[in-house]
Amino acid sequence: MKKIEAIIRPEKLDEVRGALEEIGYPGMTVFDVRGHGRQKGLTQQWRGQEYKVEFPPKLKLEIVVLDQDVGKILNGIMRSARTGELGDGKIFVIPVDNAVRVRTGDGGENAI
Repeated sequence: MKKIEAIIRPEKLDEVRGALEEIGYPGMTVFDVRGHGRQKGLTQQWRGQEYKVEFPPKLKLEIVVLDQDVGKILNGIMRSARTGELGDGKIFVIPVDNAVRVRTGDGGENAI
């Protein structure tokens, strides 16, 4: 099993969620986060004034998936979250040793 953590633009959540539902992974955890990568924030204009947003708002999605599904999940997230502009986000893939469903006690892949 793998945990996929994806940092995406907030406005892309519905597209990413739709892509994951089509693949067969409707479940995810979503967090409101702030941060920047290499672009070190962004400059915006409001009423003719420029201002710098040091830590733009993003969303972090966490999904635990079966090893064989990692590729199609990554492709679905990339395809639906990409704008081609700076700040599109990052995806991290992390090994998961075990999972347990609290309600039933099912473990391993049965808990997903």
